[in-house]
Amino acid sequence: TAPGPRSYTTLRDEAVKLFNSLQQLESERDPVPLMQGVLQTCLDLPPLVDEIYCQLVKQTTEPPAPGGQGDLHYWQLLTCMSCTFLPSPPVLHFLHFHLDRTENRFPASEMAKYACFIREALGKTKGRECVPSLEEILVLMQRQEMICTVHCPGAPACSVAISSHTTAEEVAQELVSRLGLSQSPNLFALYEQSRRREQPVGSATLLADVLTRFE
Repeated sequence: TAPGPRSYTTLRDEAVKLFNSLQQLESERDPVPLMQGVLQTCLDLPPLVDEIYCQLVKQTTEPPAPGGQGDLHYWQLLTCMSCTFLPSPPVLHFLHFHLDRTENRFPASEMAKYACFIREALGKTKGRECVPSLEEILVLMQRQEMICTVHCPGAPACSVAISSHTTAEEVAQELVSRLGLSQSPNLFALYEQSRRREQPVGSATLLADVLTRFE
């Protein structure tokens, strides 16, 4: 199930809990739920976003085994963070320095590929309503896109590749082009449907947030 409301203590205590989670992440066999938990805490407690970015930069600087499983888990969480939150300007500047340094020291490595992906994501991220779904975290760990299925009236269902930054308007425009409706005078929009209701998806809404709500 998607993360629900949580109760929190002080920011200091929560920061300590997150630090412990990061330590556990290094050896976790299935890191996805733990990553989602860290992201949810940062969404609920925005002052901790910078703290986690700094902790992840620290963990991926001079790691004991560069490119090892534990090191890559940190890079994967950093990737998820970059698609969900923007740090403050000073931390963002520090992060870009870290990404550049990693690419220069380990060219063509997995760490360098994550660093490149993260830099591009930071240029697109504006903030999220929801943390990434479990599926989104899995594809972000592979630096890939998600496949979203859209059911169109009078036409077969269409599969659309989306990223963490793809809006409903962008998907609607792509489908209009695919279905040859570019010259149609009608307006087109996406709708999300559940057992209880059907409602239009706002044009600026991120499709990744919609998928998290479904999860």
